Amino acid sequence: MSTLDVRDLSVEAGGRTVVQGLTFSLREGDKVGVVGRNGAGKTSTLKVLAGEELALAGNVTHVGAVGYLRQDPRQHREDDVHTGLEHILGARGLVDLQRSLEKARVQIEEDHSERNVRRFARLEDEYNQLGGYQAESEARAITHGLGLAQDRLSLPVGALSGGERRRLELARILFGGSDLLLLDEPTNHLDADAKHWLMKFLAGYKGALIVVSHDLGLLDASITRILHLDLDGVVEYRGTYSQYRDARAKDEIRLTALAGRQQQEIQRLKTLADSMRGQTAKRARKAKTIDTRRVKLEAKKVTGPARERTFKFRFPEPPHCGKTMLTADGLTKSYGGPAVFEDVAFSIGRGERLLVMGLNGAGKTSLLRILAGQSDPDRGSFELGYGAELGYYAQEHEGLQDGVDVLTHMRQASGADDQTLRGLLGMFGLSGAMAFQDAGTLSGGEKTKLALGQLVAGRKNFLLLDEPTNNLDPPSRTAIAEALQDWPGAMIIVSHDPEFVEALAPERVLMMPEGQLDYWDDGLLDLVALA
Repeated sequence: MSTLDVRDLSVEAGGRTVVQGLTFSLREGDKVGVVGRNGAGKTSTLKVLAGEELALAGNVTHVGAVGYLRQDPRQHREDDVHTGLEHILGARGLVDLQRSLEKARVQIEEDHSERNVRRFARLEDEYNQLGGYQAESEARAITHGLGLAQDRLSLPVGALSGGERRRLELARILFGGSDLLLLDEPTNHLDADAKHWLMKFLAGYKGALIVVSHDLGLLDASITRILHLDLDGVVEYRGTYSQYRDARAKDEIRLTALAGRQQQEIQRLKTLADSMRGQTAKRARKAKTIDTRRVKLEAKKVTGPARERTFKFRFPEPPHCGKTMLTADGLTKSYGGPAVFEDVAFSIGRGERLLVMGLNGAGKTSLLRILAGQSDPDRGSFELGYGAELGYYAQEHEGLQDGVDVLTHMRQASGADDQTLRGLLGMFGLSGAMAFQDAGTLSGGEKTKLALGQLVAGRKNFLLLDEPTNNLDPPSRTAIAEALQDWPGAMIIVSHDPEFVEALAPERVLMMPEGQLDYWDDGLLDLVALA
């Protein structure tokens, strides 16, 4: 029996049909990786499969419980007042059940009636079946594997950083025991150890799995089939991601050669038919027959797979400024408990690049939010230097507004004319009708490109970059790194991406939460993925 059946599915995103005629089925143990360029419809398709969005056409049927990891944790923080541990246990309904069980226990103490005893026994049996007495231990084991510090589980969800909330939500889904997992970029914010743990977990997972990811290691270690979404439709490949890349490269060579031979034959038939026209009636009829053959061949001609698109981004020269971009002194931040970091002091000069490193929860994002004016420190202060024009890239795209179109976001960042702004959008692959698309309907990669486009449009000379390569496909990730590599402005960078950090070649590193400053050394690259 299939866990998931998809028949003739068409998916729409922002008024565009991004997937058409998708048909496949999954049984227990099937593990599918969904790949494709940014904007190909991967996230939109997962939303439809999870039942969060309606399909444009077709049918989706699944059996059993579904666990769905969204790409953006901001979209499901309705229970921020719950602790992290309660949030995980709630995946099986254990929090409410535990309260009901305790209430039934108190009722027995007050009135030892047969009715109260039966109710308590029924609730305890249900609690046992859901693994209630072992649940906390199981939840803590999962969060430990995902690299979430155990003391963070006692904090409200709203007090956790974006990376911690992401890990918490992934832990909740893995703990839930679903028959079908739909995971959208599950390795975002995970360090190397947590990625390794997740790969092992998914490799041993007995249910059905669909994962959208640009993480090549995950796709090689944990999946057995690939669905490639792109301009040439949906193509299914058996095997790992590496095997898919080899097969697709061979398909491209084979189909390109076939398309060339077909085009030569079409041209030959056209030339032959043209040479017969205007001659005898018999040759004219022959020409018509040849035209029919040519039309049929054109209708059936193949095209090779769409080639992987390459991008070339360019950041403008930064405006003139003084020698010092920012000076921070004694910055301290807490969220109602112990300080996340305290007495952090540093300065950054014109054109300098500073990498902020530390484990999840060490305060990297909190520090950038303070410097960007998005939150206030508990103690300490900072001051921007003369002529410093600050631009902030937030890892969760907090600056993008649902219901506001892409071009309007660019207008908010710059006073340039619409033609210039649309040219910038085109450089980031957001061209044509996408300028008028609701930013809330963009894919994660497209939101990243829009947020970076806003920085370019705003002509900044000092950038705060919080995980800017998350959600980007490999060509876009390379293009962003190359563009920033050549840009002479100042940067404070938070990133788990060793290749990105290596390309930007920071001069110094700030270790959090200690606030210790040191010079950059290439030997630290091994720690980037861990911190």
